[in-house]
Amino acid sequence: MRALAPLAERGERIPGARVAQRVDDAQELVEITSANHLLNLGVVHHRRILADVSTRNGASAVEVEGLVRRFGDFTAVDDVSFSVKPGELFGFLGPNGAGKTTTISILCTLLRPTAGAARVAGHDVERDPGAVRSNIGLVFQELTLDDYLTGAQNLSFHAVLYGYPAGQVRERAAPLLEMVGLTDRADQQVRFYSGGMKRRLEIARGLLHSPRVLFLDEPTIGLDPQTRSHIWEYVDTLRERESTTMFLTTHYMDEAERCDRIAIIDEGRIVAIDTPSALKNSIGADTVTLATADDEATRRQIATDLGIEGELTADGLRLRVPDGESFVPRLFDHLRAGVRSVTVHRPSLDDVFLEYTGRAIRDAEAGATDRLKMNPMVRGFRKQGT
Repeated sequence: MRALAPLAERGERIPGARVAQRVDDAQELVEITSANHLLNLGVVHHRRILADVSTRNGASAVEVEGLVRRFGDFTAVDDVSFSVKPGELFGFLGPNGAGKTTTISILCTLLRPTAGAARVAGHDVERDPGAVRSNIGLVFQELTLDDYLTGAQNLSFHAVLYGYPAGQVRERAAPLLEMVGLTDRADQQVRFYSGGMKRRLEIARGLLHSPRVLFLDEPTIGLDPQTRSHIWEYVDTLRERESTTMFLTTHYMDEAERCDRIAIIDEGRIVAIDTPSALKNSIGADTVTLATADDEATRRQIATDLGIEGELTADGLRLRVPDGESFVPRLFDHLRAGVRSVTVHRPSLDDVFLEYTGRAIRDAEAGATDRLKMNPMVRGFRKQGT
């Protein structure tokens, strides 16, 4: 069989005959790979049974103990420990460079830890990486579908790499395509899909081999709000029907609110971990933002008169107080500079992130394109596939 030709650059016109040949080559590869994996299917199935038994017996879906990863003299992950319960939607938040992607790469067996231990679906990431891989799914930030294969062919190609014979793929793929609303478009080339449709197909592909843990790395980045909402409707449905543990990274705080628990990592260490409501309660204060004719003079005045240290920001003077609504009338009694605006709001996850990392989540994140280029999960995945 001829090697598959490289994908054309987006927008290049490709003759129909070449597209047809590409599809034929892919189908042939699917059939060959399926035949080569018939023996491996029993091994993969056995690993999934062991993982199911482990999670039913109360073991954590993900367990990390004293994890350390160094790159020369730089420590990217520094003594990280946490666990994720079976069936949990677990959020993993952190500024760019905080050790978030490095940790996930270790859990997905793309990097080896320097010290410590990690288990996914009951399997050690160092001693049994093959078992870990057979029990996890990945949805990358970057789209990794083949645009010149149909949706169904993309799923078939993925399935046989996990040991599914070609004859069983359709039976498994059909309900997933239905759940993500792509049954009617399954036989259409992916290059004609919208961004939201492609993301839904990637999520279905990640669940195709029935993983115990699905890693969602910025799954809705670059999508419009309506499409993001639809994606999460499908994720919630899939989570309920598949009983899959989901490990999410995101910089959208409304998505983080959906999580059962959230861990915040900064400078390689877990600085907070709890439910969204508990994290918001942990900072225990309302935020009053005040814009005046002279914010610096106002800051000094409030510190002297009320004993409250404010923080100068681009939006004005930020004050943390137990009860913002009752504080504002008292505040006006001590102001001399003209007031332009005043706002009060209860703690949010943005406030939690700012409290524990010193940065707002969007300020802490690099540009999406740069993150995709530097993401070791994507680079490691491609390297292993070459």
